[in-house]
Amino acid sequence: MALEIKVPTVGESISEVTLVKWLKPNGSWVERDEVLAELESEKATFEINAEKAGKLAWIAQEGDTLTIGDLACTIDTDAERPADTAPATPAADVPAPASATPVAAPAAVSPAADVKASPVAAAIIADKKVDPKAVTPSGANGRILKQDVLAALESPGRVPGAVAFGREEKAEKMSNLRKTVSRRLVEAKNTTAMLTTFNEVDMGRIMELRKQYKETFQKAHGVGLGFMSFFTKACCYALQEWPAVNAYIDGDQIIYHHYCDISIAVSAPKGLVVPVIRNAESLSMAEIEKKVVELAGKARDSKLTIEEMTGGTFTITNGGVFGSLMSTPIINIPQSAILGMHKIQERPMAINGKVEVRPMMYLALSYDHRIIDGRESVSFLVRVKELLENPELLLFGKDPVKTLLEL
Repeated sequence: MALEIKVPTVGESISEVTLVKWLKPNGSWVERDEVLAELESEKATFEINAEKAGKLAWIAQEGDTLTIGDLACTIDTDAERPADTAPATPAADVPAPASATPVAAPAAVSPAADVKASPVAAAIIADKKVDPKAVTPSGANGRILKQDVLAALESPGRVPGAVAFGREEKAEKMSNLRKTVSRRLVEAKNTTAMLTTFNEVDMGRIMELRKQYKETFQKAHGVGLGFMSFFTKACCYALQEWPAVNAYIDGDQIIYHHYCDISIAVSAPKGLVVPVIRNAESLSMAEIEKKVVELAGKARDSKLTIEEMTGGTFTITNGGVFGSLMSTPIINIPQSAILGMHKIQERPMAINGKVEVRPMMYLALSYDHRIIDGRESVSFLVRVKELLENPELLLFGKDPVKTLLEL
C-alpha cells in the first residue's frame, strides 16, 4: 500500500512552503518516525516524518513550492525490507553506547576531531600544518581527500578552487524566509514615519559587574552573564515609563501593552529571525539569559516555532557582535520602535573636567513618529542609558537611596 505523506498545516497564516532538502534518498528504505525532508515557510523551518516504515518515493523535488495539503512523497508499506536493515525495536530506557558504528583502526596522524579527512589527507594536514578550514573538501559528505590538501598547498592564501580573475555568476532562488524579510523591511520603510535618535552609554559599570560575578553567576544559574539581560531589563523599565514606545497602531487605534514581549534579532543560517521573550518584565536576569540562549540555539538549528517568532512589542538588535559602530535599525512592524546595540569601543571622554578613556557604546532608537513623539523617544533612550550606567537601578527601577528617603 502506498501511504501518502502530505504537507501539514503549520500555522493559520501559512499557505505555502518550500521543500528545502530531502534527508532520505529517493527509493530508500525508511523507518517509522524517521525525518524525511526539511520544509521552509515564510516564518520557520520544520520537518516531515515517516508515518510508517517502507520504501520512499519522492513526489516533490528540492526547491519546489508546495501548498498546504500537497503530496510530498509516498511510502510503500508493502515493500520488502532490505536484508541489511534491522527492524525498528521499541525504544528502551537504556543509555546508548558511545559509538553505534565499528571503530576503525586509528590513523597515525589526524586533524581536529570535527574535521572529516581520509588517513592520507589527515597525515598531510598534520605534517604541513595546513588549516583544514582552508581546504575545500571534494569527498562524500564533506570528506577531505589527498588532492584537496595538495590543491590548498599549491595556492596558499587563495580560496581553494577559485579561479584567479574569474567572472563567474550564480543565480539562486530566494528562500521564503528571505522573501518575507525583504517584504517586511520595505513595508516598514514605506508605511511608517521612521526616525532614529542616538545616544551613547558608558559600559564600564556593567563590564566590571560581569567580570566580578561571571563565574559565580555561571555556577549559580548554569548560564553565562551576558549584556542582553542588562539591556532587556533596562528596556522593560523604560517601556513601562514610556508606554507609547511599547505600543503600535492598528487602523485608527493605538494598542498599548501592559507587558513587555521583547523580540531579539538573531542572525540564523538562513536569514534574520526575531524570536520573542514573553513577559520579559517579570523575568530575572538569569531567566532572561537562559531564554536568550534557548532561542538563539533554536535559531541556529532552524528549530524555532511560529509561536516563538509571533508577536513582540519591542525589538532589540545587536549589530555590535559583527563590529558595527553605529547604524539605524529598521522597525520590526507592527511594532513602533527598535533599539540597536553596537560595538563597545574605548574612547576619550571628558569626565568632571578630565579626559578619561572609557568603554563606550552607541545606542540607536528607531521609532515610528506617528505614535512616538521626539520627547518620548529621547526620554526613553536617556532612561535606558541611565539604567545601564547605574546597574543597581535595575533591581526595581529606582535609586535605592531616593526610594529610602521617599524622594
